[in-house]
Amino acid sequence: MGQIVVETSDLSKNYNGLTAVNKLNLRIEEGEVYGFLGPNGAGKTTTILMLLGLTEPTSGTVQVCGHIPQREPIKVKSLVGYLPEKVGFYEDLTAAQNLKYTAALNGLPRGEVEDKIATILAMVGLSQVADHQVNTFSRGMKQRLGIADILIKEPKLAFLDEPTVGIDPKGIDDILNIITSMSRKGITVIFCSHQLPQVQKVCTRVGIFAKGKLIAEGPVRILKQQTSQEGQYRIEIQIADPVSGLTDMIKDIKGVIDISGPPNSPLIICSADLRSQIAKTIVDSGSSLIGMKIEEYNLEEIYKKYFREE
Repeated sequence: MGQIVVETSDLSKNYNGLTAVNKLNLRIEEGEVYGFLGPNGAGKTTTILMLLGLTEPTSGTVQVCGHIPQREPIKVKSLVGYLPEKVGFYEDLTAAQNLKYTAALNGLPRGEVEDKIATILAMVGLSQVADHQVNTFSRGMKQRLGIADILIKEPKLAFLDEPTVGIDPKGIDDILNIITSMSRKGITVIFCSHQLPQVQKVCTRVGIFAKGKLIAEGPVRILKQQTSQEGQYRIEIQIADPVSGLTDMIKDIKGVIDISGPPNSPLIICSADLRSQIAKTIVDSGSSLIGMKIEEYNLEEIYKKYFREE
């Protein structure tokens, strides 16, 4: 187990009789990319505010990087970076000047600042516009600069709130790659997004929030196992010129529960990963196997399943 960066115990927050966060127990380790998922009003933002020390819990405990945010807010802020959904900069300053200001606020040694800014702007793909005013930047460029603004302080933990909204596909891939590289450097990232394929691509674990509660948590593959019918695998097959009776041959394989669809592209449900046995049966029958794949874990399906149950 790695170092615990975020830990809460029965963390709760009430507003005028309304429970925004209900007995949240959370442990996030160093270097994780943790996805915060849930509809608006689920409790994600309130949780983040308590982790940042910007609002007091009603009950329970919280530690961030070994510190209690409500007692040591300045210390926590020095170790944590935050990129809000609508990032703001001094528009009449250049990208480099904005980062110099952040470096000064965080007490970075002046002799190191220039080289550090150059390195970080290169990392986020903004080297060519380092001396351009931010008011000339696109939304995607500002998001990149927001990540650079986090990196300049060398945080242990970064909160990214919808960092890819309004960005073109190439820019999205670039930002997701940056998030992955942050994790490799040991920075823990809490990634809040409604873009589920992006969350699935970069997050080591996800937490699904609803009505103030953490209703599911874990790697996507584990959540898929929990939401699927226990012990079942779905295998998709592509066959050229299937021989007569091939469907019955596949049904006779021990562990095959059901087979549906046309003979040349059946969907097979079985109690184990039977791809090798199925492939052998198809080839031995004289049919041509074109393709075979086991159903991939789909975070969107998992997400919808939990909210159908709410």
